[in-house]
Amino acid sequence: MKAINSHFIHKNHAVFGLLLFMLVACAKDSGPDVPVLPPPAIEAQITILAAEKHQLIRGFGCASAFAPPSTTPMTAEEIARLFGKGNGQVGLNFLRIRIGTDNAWRNTELGYAKEALKHNAKIFASPWSPPAAMKTNGSLIKGKLKADSASAYAKYLNDFALYMQANGAPLYAISVQNEPDWEPDYEGCVWTATEMRDFIKQHGAAITATKLVAPELVNNNASFVNTIVSDDAAMANLAIIASHIYGGGIVGNPAVTARNKEYWMTEHLDTAITHVAALGTATEIHNCLTKANFNAYFWWYGKRFYGVIGQDGQVTKRGYFMSHFARFIPEGATRLGSSANSNGLVLISAYEYNGKKIVIAINTGTAVVNQRITISGAAAGGFLPFVTSETKNVEQGATINAAAGSFSFNLPALSVVSFVEQ
Repeated sequence: MKAINSHFIHKNHAVFGLLLFMLVACAKDSGPDVPVLPPPAIEAQITILAAEKHQLIRGFGCASAFAPPSTTPMTAEEIARLFGKGNGQVGLNFLRIRIGTDNAWRNTELGYAKEALKHNAKIFASPWSPPAAMKTNGSLIKGKLKADSASAYAKYLNDFALYMQANGAPLYAISVQNEPDWEPDYEGCVWTATEMRDFIKQHGAAITATKLVAPELVNNNASFVNTIVSDDAAMANLAIIASHIYGGGIVGNPAVTARNKEYWMTEHLDTAITHVAALGTATEIHNCLTKANFNAYFWWYGKRFYGVIGQDGQVTKRGYFMSHFARFIPEGATRLGSSANSNGLVLISAYEYNGKKIVIAINTGTAVVNQRITISGAAAGGFLPFVTSETKNVEQGATINAAAGSFSFNLPALSVVSFVEQ
């Protein structure tokens, strides 16, 4: 009996093993009959409000002013990287040049401008100082504009615009003064808000060859801006309000909005070059567009170790992050509204151009986020994603079908992803 029981148990173990093997084999070969695992849980949700229209987007730019230390002059190939719209290019559409008082520098900036124009860029010019003879201290450094030189200075600005036009590089706009609200140890000129307002009011009409921009403050100072904006005669001569954001915060100005004037952020920089710092520039652009309602955003140097392209002339990680805005948001696009994102670490903004939507998502967190995006108020087709992360640079993915106006995408950690409607 003991031998029989032993044989029976051994035999049944074999049968059980065979049955288990058959079950596993069937499961592996069962195809669609096997239950499909559900997709990952949605970790964030946002709704794009296509019927909610905000500001027009004029564009994105960088500067070529002065000669940065240890940086060779920009080549035609490097300018193409900055202003071209193709793969490996940033797609900027504005070059900010300095109005030099010497012919040598004017020729340098003219050369840069003409190269940028080959890529359909626009040229914006800023003076760091009036000519020394027009200053109270007779120097390009420090001092103020002499009261009796105001008319001559207006002519000087207009003459520069005429010079650029005559030499094949017409200006889109010209500024009264770079950073009039502080006095550096290099080329500069201090203006009070009242002085700036009165100059624009009394002499701005003499600048006829291009659009006039002011005040280009170092700090985003609403009080200074509003002294100009509140004056009807000054505003009749001023096309664009501008500021930098080295102080004052990234905040909007209702007085500018009420005047129906464009509001530009025309200079900022960060010398840190880590991946997180570069991503911070993308966040800054997002905030400039969504919080301050700026129409345009300008980085400082195009070519610099912390610039859009580096000392080696290659696009930097900062440049690739910037390209998500510059390359994919065409000039003339309109920013759209949105609900709050359910994950605060992911910043999302949306734009529309010729009926097509562009959605830009910035994942500031260190984990992958499965983001659902819903388009409300308009039909939506397929979206082509472009990803920049620690390992990718504007890498194109497969088209995503926005079924019923919604789609989901896994946003890599510390990344920017642009979704461009096809």
